[in-house]
Amino acid sequence: MARACCSAFTVVLLLLFLASPSQALYFYLDGPAPKCFYEELPKDTLVVGTYKALAYSTASQSFGATPDLIITLTVSETFDNDHQVIKQSNPSTDAGQKFTFSAADSGQHRLCFTPSGPASAPLNGWFSNTGAQVPGAVQLTLDMAIGDTSKIASSDQGKIDDIVGKVRDLNARLTDVKREQQFQREREAEFRDQSETTNSRVVKWTLVQLGVLAVTCAWQLSHLRSFFIKQKLT
Repeated sequence: MARACCSAFTVVLLLLFLASPSQALYFYLDGPAPKCFYEELPKDTLVVGTYKALAYSTASQSFGATPDLIITLTVSETFDNDHQVIKQSNPSTDAGQKFTFSAADSGQHRLCFTPSGPASAPLNGWFSNTGAQVPGAVQLTLDMAIGDTSKIASSDQGKIDDIVGKVRDLNARLTDVKREQQFQREREAEFRDQSETTNSRVVKWTLVQLGVLAVTCAWQLSHLRSFFIKQKLT
């Protein structure tokens, strides 16, 4: 009877969640049995959600995060032989966990949360401690945005800003690299012009030296010829 009341309470919470998908809800899990709900999604619908699981501690008589609690999330397409879209298992943390998936085809999708680990052991029904009734060993808070691009963009704005900053930094580095390459090309062009000018001057100076040498040789030959002719006549 107690377990039937717990299941009915969970169903009511899930129906309220489906009626208002933009609001967060929390429900209780008791034992390793999965808790599932269904959602009709059009094709290419983006779903972004967060969930946080807390385990009940009998010592502190309160719910809190613990690594002894593992939550496995599975998303399946019921219209396609329960084809699994995503499956992820994460320990309980104060920050919670995030999931994202896109509907490949239109149809009914099933989302299931399955607790495991020592902290997920059932409490065997409702009981009272310090005047408080606890319907389950695990309290799970769920928030989803279905096709709500403004909420999705808002939740991911920090990541987007980080990516934009990295892209801008990369563009600045590319600009610096292009500037350095342009500077190196200009230096190479200047060095090439200087080398061509120097080579041209060397060629001209060599031609001048050859011309002077030719004139000197011609003058010496003429002088020697005249000298021998005079010696022969005498």
